[in-house]
Amino acid sequence: MNNIEIPIDRLTAELEELSRLSDAPAPAVTRVLYTKADLQARRFLKQLCLEAGLHVREDAIGNFFARWPGTDESLPAVGTGSHTDAIPHSGMYDGTVGVLGGLEALRALKASGFLPRRSIELLMFTSEEPTRFGIGCVGSRGLSGAITSDKLANLRDSEGQRLDDVRRGAGFSGDLATVVLPGDHYSAFVELHIEQGPILERENLPIGVVTAIAAPAALVVKLEGEGGHAGAVLMPVRKDALCAAAEIVLAVEAAARGTGSPDAVATTGVCNVHPGAINSVPSQVELRIDVRDISLAARDASVAAIRQSIAEVSTRRGVKALVETLSVDPPATMAPTVVTAIESACRRLALPFKSMVSRAYHDSLFMAHVFPTGMIFIPCRGGVSHRPDEYASPAAIEKGVKVLAEALRILAE
Repeated sequence: MNNIEIPIDRLTAELEELSRLSDAPAPAVTRVLYTKADLQARRFLKQLCLEAGLHVREDAIGNFFARWPGTDESLPAVGTGSHTDAIPHSGMYDGTVGVLGGLEALRALKASGFLPRRSIELLMFTSEEPTRFGIGCVGSRGLSGAITSDKLANLRDSEGQRLDDVRRGAGFSGDLATVVLPGDHYSAFVELHIEQGPILERENLPIGVVTAIAAPAALVVKLEGEGGHAGAVLMPVRKDALCAAAEIVLAVEAAARGTGSPDAVATTGVCNVHPGAINSVPSQVELRIDVRDISLAARDASVAAIRQSIAEVSTRRGVKALVETLSVDPPATMAPTVVTAIESACRRLALPFKSMVSRAYHDSLFMAHVFPTGMIFIPCRGGVSHRPDEYASPAAIEKGVKVLAEALRILAE
């Protein structure tokens, strides 16, 4: 692979052009599923793939495929890709490096004269981010069969619109049951992504080889106390929903710290208070809690501890508590065959690497439950992500794309 060249100026320019297809002013990026910006980004990617001579198609939910046919099309393909949707006011590298970088890897392999035995397919997943419908990895859940077509169709956004109606309005028709891929569609899948953490930069390493992906359990906690005038309701008789919520928030933190697992994390990311007046005792609170670990047992132990704390606090404070499960996804282990291919690519390119876990979850989490899957991480400045100042240098991206291209070559031979 000494003859492979990555025209990083072209790739950087394409990343910058994609970032301008946004509903937020630069440098922030906002690209929510099925919005105008999202559809513009899809058209941009499709045009690039057609210019590269790839065969393109879209499924009923908007997952986008661009295939380079191999010499033996009867064999399962090798896949790569990521997502282009972006949460409000985020950055320009999350997901997009894996999509446009994946395209660049295919173009570089073609330019080098390589002829793959297996077809190589670029995949842009629909809606990795949970922004619109409250659940992440919509496209990969559908592809992997992790969510039924009925449940997909009936997901609702904050305005109460059904996904089935919104996707049809955006131009995606067809039976949602056809989104599921056959189990032999891919022989391997590799996702290139920014680390979204500080480890690679801190250790001055160009490549992370992911061995496992943590998965979240997401809970909604609805607390109902008794409201009243802040001056008239005396302390001994109060049933303050926010005070109960405050104890639960601390219990969430304690649950993760108490597992003994170094990879356990738990976060209360949403706290909605009603009625939200300075002179009114809070009568209702909604919390949204995210719990993660690469160990399923440790993750579930944290969830159990949180549920126990909610029951104890609500009983003691005389507050009603309703706990709903938004999602419970199993962690994933990366396939040894794909991990080995990535490590071999690093060695052939003389690039040092580090084995690591992903504490953020990605579409590869769901792909890994059906297809042999691996991930390549590249460093991002300060470990910052989901912010406008998210940044991966051209040099870091170039190294990542080279490793991806070499890994795809190994897997497609």
